[in-house]
Amino acid sequence: MSTSADRPFSRRQWLKSSGLVAGGAIATQSLSPSLLPALEAPAAESVVNGQTTWQGFLALEREIEAMRRADGPLRLASNENPYGMAPSAKQAIMDMWKEHAWYNANAVPALRKVFAQQVGVPEEYVLVTAGSGDVLSIVALAYAMRGGDVLTPWPTYEGLPRYAESMGARVHKVALDGDLAHDLEAMNTRLVQAVDLVFVCNPNNPTGTLTDATKLRSFVSNASRKAVTLVDEAYHDFVTDPGYTSMIDLVKAGENVIISRTASKIHGLAGLRTGFAIARPDIIARLQPCVTSFPGVFGARAAAASIQDNAYQTMCRDRNAEGRTIMHTAIKSLGRRMTTSHTNFVFFDTGMPVEKVQAAMLAKGFMIGRAFPPYNTWARISIGTPAEMKQVAAVLPEIIKPATTGQ
Repeated sequence: MSTSADRPFSRRQWLKSSGLVAGGAIATQSLSPSLLPALEAPAAESVVNGQTTWQGFLALEREIEAMRRADGPLRLASNENPYGMAPSAKQAIMDMWKEHAWYNANAVPALRKVFAQQVGVPEEYVLVTAGSGDVLSIVALAYAMRGGDVLTPWPTYEGLPRYAESMGARVHKVALDGDLAHDLEAMNTRLVQAVDLVFVCNPNNPTGTLTDATKLRSFVSNASRKAVTLVDEAYHDFVTDPGYTSMIDLVKAGENVIISRTASKIHGLAGLRTGFAIARPDIIARLQPCVTSFPGVFGARAAAASIQDNAYQTMCRDRNAEGRTIMHTAIKSLGRRMTTSHTNFVFFDTGMPVEKVQAAMLAKGFMIGRAFPPYNTWARISIGTPAEMKQVAAVLPEIIKPATTGQ
């Protein structure tokens, strides 16, 4: 028999518990169900001194699993944090109702200060943006307009290369190596020619691979002497490899390096568009005129709270690692080639066109990632909760054939 803890709240129950229907002021049908989790005020015991409690996290996990399944096919395509925003971030949004959303609201400067303290740089080294995708576009505008040359591994996160191409830049794509990691030697060879901008994503998307810290630091430092070099660290918070380090120390050393980070991944704020560029103040000053939009005050308040909620990040990271292990084990049992993921997704060779895998998984109730040419038989599946990944692992053998000996 199921208990009340196993069943999701109805919309009416949730709205009543959060006080939004007091006196009939707001009709339930006026709110989209998909927006309700973002507005929910967390229970008091979920957050203590700004830190999410284990009890609160477990309650959130139960609720979110039921909510995600009831919403339709399980979303495992966009590398989202399945838990969404932290209870502390939700509370920050609720508290924001007391303020005014003016153009010069203090939320964004306050976030800049919090983030700068977290990464250990002065505030003038940080630019807060409307998502890290905006960082990539701003950098492309600043350094690759009017026929500039961009060097990038391929495949990688496509935001910057595609935006640069749309502006007429020449994008030089260097194929990944045999382990589907950045081929730094080949990229170094290409640097002999003139380049305006170098882009690397570490860990890389869509492969999930991590480049050796020493080799990458040497490459980035060398490249930055010839062109501004952007290191996308969107998945920084999911890495558990003890050998991994951020490239922020190169920024602190005064090198020609930009780091991009995001609140969309471990902080679960993808829909609230909040990102960060970290660079020398003179580089930040060059980027500033290229800014075309700003993060909203709700996203800024939520991000500031989440950044300081170390407990929530730790719990999400641990649960992600658990789900990732489940998937690695399931893929290995099929004998299929895969990368060692350091992110919140896995990438593996299914042995057939990924579009067929997508359709078959969707029929089972799971929405997975698209194809990433030239790896057209490789599937990218985002990590959900451990319970969700056990469900995925159970259906994989029904769709993907085991690899033959010697494959």
